[in-house]
Amino acid sequence: MDKDTTMPAHLYRNARIFTSDQRPWAESLVVVGDRLAYVGDEATAARVAGPDALIHDLDGATVLPGFVDGHAHVVGTGEAATQVDLWGANTVEEIQRRIRTWAQENPDAPRVLATGWKHGDIPGGLPDRGMLDAVVADRPVYAQAYDFHSIWLNSAALAEAGIDDTTASPPGGTVHRDERGAATGLVDETAMHHLVWPVLDSFASDSDRDKALAVALAAYAESGIVGSTEMALGEGDYEAMRRADATGILTTRIAAFWRVQPTGDEGANLAQVERAVELATHRSTPFLRVTGIKVMVDGTVDGCTASLGKPYVNGTSADPIWGLAELAPVVAAADAAGLQVAMHAIGDEAIRVAIGAVEHAVALNGPKERRHRIEHLEVVDPADIDRLAALGITASMQPVHADPAIQENWRRVLGDERVDRGFPWPEMTEAGATLVLGTDSPTSPHAPLPNMFIAATRRSALDPSLPANIAHYALPLADAIVHATRDAAWASRSEHLHGRLAEGLYADFIVLDRDIFARPLEELLDTRVLRTVVGGRVVHHAQPGMDR
Repeated sequence: MDKDTTMPAHLYRNARIFTSDQRPWAESLVVVGDRLAYVGDEATAARVAGPDALIHDLDGATVLPGFVDGHAHVVGTGEAATQVDLWGANTVEEIQRRIRTWAQENPDAPRVLATGWKHGDIPGGLPDRGMLDAVVADRPVYAQAYDFHSIWLNSAALAEAGIDDTTASPPGGTVHRDERGAATGLVDETAMHHLVWPVLDSFASDSDRDKALAVALAAYAESGIVGSTEMALGEGDYEAMRRADATGILTTRIAAFWRVQPTGDEGANLAQVERAVELATHRSTPFLRVTGIKVMVDGTVDGCTASLGKPYVNGTSADPIWGLAELAPVVAAADAAGLQVAMHAIGDEAIRVAIGAVEHAVALNGPKERRHRIEHLEVVDPADIDRLAALGITASMQPVHADPAIQENWRRVLGDERVDRGFPWPEMTEAGATLVLGTDSPTSPHAPLPNMFIAATRRSALDPSLPANIAHYALPLADAIVHATRDAAWASRSEHLHGRLAEGLYADFIVLDRDIFARPLEELLDTRVLRTVVGGRVVHHAQPGMDR
């Protein structure tokens, strides 16, 4: 890279730098403008930087490439931060208490929005609107499950959303009813997408989305996230990101997958793909671009909506949201257009549908560079791991979903040997697949360092006293960081931007308050990000006066 002599170089020295690159360790790095000019030893760095360089002595601190969240919902992360927090409530009574308290403290709010309850918090896993009516009856309450695949409404919210005892459930979703046929208030999967989310979206203004995005960006900067893979982009959130990009306030590079919903009509499905093609072709910047499409092939294990090859312990089964016949033309069209395809597939049957759709695209479109992905892969057959690896499909997985503190219901509803192979991260790389780690925030906490703790230990970041969840599936810490930086960037076609610390890439890196490679893994839960740098610009600095 040619050095721009019109601006001073920044020399970061006296550091222990993990590069996530072929040469994993360095002592110094040089930033010129928004790019890295050199990463390596101190003597060479000083010569490259020149005598007029601005010196940043890091006092032996550890430097990493900034984290690239491999799977997230950016605006949703900011929105959830302002809602009633039901994480860790664990009982109906505690859920009710938190909702009641928020409602009392916000008497003028037109509705109560909450997030984070787990199916295991509710007896039988089936919440009822009466439980919410008992604490807030005078205005709508919408309580999103922690996995964002189910939503729980009180009677006022059902009325506001236009859901009654006669409302039909769309294919792939359910408006739950009691034995009398009355709507219970629980709505999941495509029923939630089509009947509830559009109502909530209609209440959100551009200003609301801008504020939520700003909240997410601030949280990302503080925790060391310099890139995020947006998984379910729609028009409203996209416009908020475009506004932020146009005004120069995006501090996280976003590679986005456009949400495609099943309609039952191939033409309507393909029209959604065409919109993604338009955005990917015409509107890309270093901070915001559409790289592919996202489809939801099934639901979740906790909600018993993940599609499995054999039933849940209660004898129920769930069909895929997208059958192969409807999904294959969508994947083939996106593949032909050069888009990536990200497919949410948690259960083994859904995973087979996703693999089958990629096989169809390869047979139809022939050899080409492609980077399709399957998201989550929680219950997967070993034979299908070999199939996806052979097809070059990326395994995109989230350590936070394997946290032992949220596993009780997951294990209970499966109830057999499948629980002993849940979240098999090392099996992906052993088969030759690229493994990408993310958080799926706001379904889980967004902070990357606790996520790395779970990846490296299979223990709980929420309750570290709990025993590990299948300990032999833990990853070496350095490998986990590579999967959450270099591999995550590669998997969204961002490897020419960041993910590694190497000459020519953007200067996107973080400085930590301790050497996480030399300290006990438990300290990942307390490690602070002292500085986050994006494109050479400091976007978070926890210790003023650190420069010398």
